[in-house]
Amino acid sequence: MPFELPELPYSKDSFGDLISSKTFDFHHGKHHQAYVNKTNDAIEGGDLANASLSEVILAAKDSGNQGLFNNSAQIWNHSFYWQCLSPDKQNPSGSLAARIEDCFGSKSEMLSALKDEAVGHFASGWAWLVLNGDNLEITSLHDADTPVAHEGMKPLLTIDVWEHAYYLDFQNDRGAYVDALLDHVNWEFVAQNMDGKGVSRADQG
Repeated sequence: MPFELPELPYSKDSFGDLISSKTFDFHHGKHHQAYVNKTNDAIEGGDLANASLSEVILAAKDSGNQGLFNNSAQIWNHSFYWQCLSPDKQNPSGSLAARIEDCFGSKSEMLSALKDEAVGHFASGWAWLVLNGDNLEITSLHDADTPVAHEGMKPLLTIDVWEHAYYLDFQNDRGAYVDALLDHVNWEFVAQNMDGKGVSRADQG
C-alpha cells in the first residue's frame, strides 16, 4: 500500500500565531505531502512496495539510495514532529520528569540545552531529545537524517529546524521559533516514547 500523509493531531488554527494555518498549509500540506509522493513514486512496483516506512528508510540507507532515503526519512521525521507539539501547555511528570532531573538537573536546563542545539545547528536538520540506554541525550541530525537510521538512538522529541518550518511566522529568527515550540511540547507523547507505550504514527507515513 502506498504511504499517505497523516492528518494533523489538531486543527491548523490551534496554535494561533505561533504556528499559523498558512505555515501548516505549506509545511504539512505541501512539503510533507511532497515527501510522501516522491517516496511512493520511488518504491512503486519494486521490492519495497509493501515495506514499512522504517524498512524503506533502512533499505535506502544500506543501498546508498540518497534520494529515497531523504524523502522517506522526511516522511518519518515530520510525522513524528507533529505529534511532539501540543496546542495546550503541558509539563513533564512521573518517570519522565525524574529522568530529566537526573540527566539534566532540571526541565529548564534541559530545554536550554535543546534550544542551544536547535539554534546552533548549521543549515537544515532536526534537533532531538533521545534515549540512549538509560540516559537522555540531546543531539541534532543534518538534513533528512533520522534516528531510525541510528542504533541506540530512541527518539523522544524533535524540533524541525528547516527554514520551511518557521520562515512564514518568524522569518529568520530561529531562536524565537524554538522558544515558542518549547512552550508547547506534548510531554505526554514524549513520556510514552520513553516508556515504550506510545503508538507513533510516524512509521505509517
